[in-house]
Amino acid sequence: MSRPVVAIVGRPNVGKSTLFNALAGDKISIVQDTPGVTRDRIYADVSWLNYNFTIIDTGGIEPESNDIILKSMREQAEIAIDTADVIIFLTDVRQGLVDADGKVADMLRRSHKPVLLVVNKVDSFEKFMPDVYEFYNLGIGDPIPISSASQLGIGDMLDEVVKHFDESALNEEEDERPRIAIIGKPNVGKSSIINKLLGEDRVIVSDIAGTTRDAIDTAITRNGTEYVFIDTAGLRRKNKIKEEIERYSIIRTVSAVERCNVAVLVIDATEGVTEQDAKIAGIAHERGKGMIIAVNKWDAIEKDDKTINKFTNDIREKLAYMPYAELIFISAKSGQRLPKLFDIIDTVIENHSLRIATGVVNEILSEAVALNPPPTDKGKRLRLYYITQVAVKPPTFVIFVNDKELMHFSYTRYIENKIREAFGFRGTPLKFIIRERKEK
Repeated sequence: MSRPVVAIVGRPNVGKSTLFNALAGDKISIVQDTPGVTRDRIYADVSWLNYNFTIIDTGGIEPESNDIILKSMREQAEIAIDTADVIIFLTDVRQGLVDADGKVADMLRRSHKPVLLVVNKVDSFEKFMPDVYEFYNLGIGDPIPISSASQLGIGDMLDEVVKHFDESALNEEEDERPRIAIIGKPNVGKSSIINKLLGEDRVIVSDIAGTTRDAIDTAITRNGTEYVFIDTAGLRRKNKIKEEIERYSIIRTVSAVERCNVAVLVIDATEGVTEQDAKIAGIAHERGKGMIIAVNKWDAIEKDDKTINKFTNDIREKLAYMPYAELIFISAKSGQRLPKLFDIIDTVIENHSLRIATGVVNEILSEAVALNPPPTDKGKRLRLYYITQVAVKPPTFVIFVNDKELMHFSYTRYIENKIREAFGFRGTPLKFIIRERKEK
């Protein structure tokens, strides 16, 4: 099942980023006493009472502002609201109830999503509770008092949040069809690829960056197998701030990647790999999804005998953290190499679910250690006792050692490379967990 998404929305400067950081357990959002500092919407994974969910921090909503940054932040927040399963509407007890809160409440009411009214900066319940009651006037439910800065009342708030998660979603039968998320920046040809595979114009395609508003699921059958393609959305382009538009694609990507087995990162051959591509690819990598990089618009490139090597090297260098990703050069316009995409998807899905017998993987470990013994540190040598595969999607291995501190990531990578040499695992990340076992 995909994780539920919880969005924190509210006017600027009510403490959204402070709450987000308290939940994420890390200083991820910039916190500053100036309205409008959080311009990017940022996301983090949170666990509470056995529930895992993704939380989104939004820029503040200024309902009436024409300021171009505030306006784009409002659009950003609207996307967060569209994407969210539950909304935390944050207000500020010290500023009291203001007109803009009422306008934000109206906007949230129209979303028909579960909304929790949370009153922040209640550093003393005794002192501020009479002021909290004023927020009943919004008519959007019981106000929940918290203090993000002092971390008061946050547990009670999360108890209310998880009540809104769909219990049936936890128990429903798993859809066994392979799910492929087509991810990438706006206007790289994601929808065109799906239309070409379908043979019909089902997904809106336009030269305006980010025409696709919502993530769209499309079922495509090939050789008797049904695949579900998830087209991630950009946004209707309402202003000319290209950078802002590109940031919108991040949260859509998170939602789509949560639901997929394999992510296909589409890169525009005419632009090459950009910083935004690396960010988007990183989301799928962090979540352990199978990975294919599709270089689209390949027909638009003037080529010689070195072009493909130059492109491949550039991609491998800029996305060095995912050397396992499969690479294909395509054209959605002409259909060049698109049928081959299915073959690669099948290979990656198979590798993502591949399980190796414990005896076999231990033989590889013994051989690797014999060829390149572990390094010593201050006279102490690392010993590797045993390895076993504990999970698939992605394949996950536990290595038992005498001292975790001695297991340098470069030696873990060496073991990974040896396992890949033996089994390929093309297109899928491998995860390693290092456990200590004391010598007898």
